[in-house]
Amino acid sequence: MLYGKTDLHKQRFYCLECRRSFIWQEKYNSVYRRKYWFKLWVSESYSIRQLSQLSGYSEFTLKGVKNYWLRQTPEDQVDYSGIKYLVYDATYFHKDSCMQNLMSANDQRIIAHQHVKKESFKEAYPWFVSLKQQGLDPQCVTTDGERSILRAMHRVWPQAKYQRCLYHIQHEGMRWLRSYPKTEAGRQLRDLLSQLCQIKTFNERDHFISCYLDWLKQYEGFIKPLPNTSVAYKDLKRTRVLINNALPDMFYYLEDKQIHSTTNALEGFHSRLKADYRRHRGLSREHRLSYLNWYCYFKN
Repeated sequence: MLYGKTDLHKQRFYCLECRRSFIWQEKYNSVYRRKYWFKLWVSESYSIRQLSQLSGYSEFTLKGVKNYWLRQTPEDQVDYSGIKYLVYDATYFHKDSCMQNLMSANDQRIIAHQHVKKESFKEAYPWFVSLKQQGLDPQCVTTDGERSILRAMHRVWPQAKYQRCLYHIQHEGMRWLRSYPKTEAGRQLRDLLSQLCQIKTFNERDHFISCYLDWLKQYEGFIKPLPNTSVAYKDLKRTRVLINNALPDMFYYLEDKQIHSTTNALEGFHSRLKADYRRHRGLSREHRLSYLNWYCYFKN
């Protein structure tokens, strides 16, 4: 029966059989109430000291809460059947710690991720096969153009389109051509690449392709006689090969507005993740992987 309340306004009970009063405590509820502070530690990068000041719990108690939840695995169930547009990218935290992510292009949720030693076909292919078995069948995927990943995706989802990230093409090409190209061909190609991410219409696309084909026609004879060891030859050849390989898959986003032209949305997520992760330096490898899993879970 009810037996009044304590000084802390908690309900007191009285047992008619043993004639003793008591307070009902449910450890299960306590654990889940304290999960709120763990969420702040993960997603908002609060320190244990800050959480102690906000919550009134001791730092010892909050460290126990943190370690308890880091030993758990978040149960994130995703319905893949309705997801048709994806953004793929990977990021490295350490030399042997790579995180591969798939983001839904429509609502920018991380729908799948895995931790591997290196971004490669060997690691990616079984992951993609598993996702396909769970119902993931994308219509288009925006990628940074990593060859091993594209090969794995083409094998698992051969019918899908693969939009090449325009920013990666522009950044990589301009990096190879250098800030101040030594040849007129390099300067013209660099100016052409600088306009790539501003293409929004079919007319602008056709103008870009026409200018590039004119550049090839004008300078093909100049590039071939260059010594293979010359800097100018390597820079121009690399950039030319990059554009030639990417050109068939560069402008799908003009046909369908749901397709992302760049992987910037996922790059931004990685940037925020790394900034938050650095505030919790010193985690063990096991806790680091758990932290990354919980971060994706809470941000979704």
